[in-house]
Amino acid sequence: MDQSAWEELLEAAAAAPYPVRVLPAAPGRADSVLTDLGVSTRSWLGAVVANAGGLLVDHGWVRVLGSGHDPLPDVVAETNTNGMLTVGHDVAGGLYTWAPSSPGAKPTVHYFAPDDLAWLDLEVGYAEWLNAILRGSLTSFYDTLRWPGWETDTAALTLDQGFSLWPPPFTAEGKDHNTVSRKPIPVAELVSFYQDAAHQLSGH
Repeated sequence: MDQSAWEELLEAAAAAPYPVRVLPAAPGRADSVLTDLGVSTRSWLGAVVANAGGLLVDHGWVRVLGSGHDPLPDVVAETNTNGMLTVGHDVAGGLYTWAPSSPGAKPTVHYFAPDDLAWLDLEVGYAEWLNAILRGSLTSFYDTLRWPGWETDTAALTLDQGFSLWPPPFTAEGKDHNTVSRKPIPVAELVSFYQDAAHQLSGH
């Protein structure tokens, strides 16, 4: 198996300014996930799937999906957001997907933000996105969403949990970290809450 992309990825992870934990690949699942995706290990996405159940980046704040590491799902199992491939999520309920912005366009990574309930096209491919994360982009990307002590709080979560923030971060009251309560809940429940809120507020 060609693992040149994996070695490159490991070098980037080792140089990251925050902790990156590589979860073991799920036995027997990596090959089937690669087949379903139709990618090779020469790509960064294929390398992650073949060699890791997932990546826990920046104290586990962002979970990059691979071949799965129970209870963290594999990347194919999460392909259910408007037909887009969900390649990661954060513990605040944000989603990262990889899909074309329009028919025939080159796929780019998109982020659904829990603090404004909108999709943002990051305008980069998968490898560029993951490389930017490993080079330290999360520090500025989440500067308004994280609170003092978030590192310790995040480390206490299980891989299927995120933080229910109340008042929610998309409200004016939810911007004040001193008044927001935080409770661990299943990530699936958290994502569903924000997706439903986005639909209700948009009127669709």
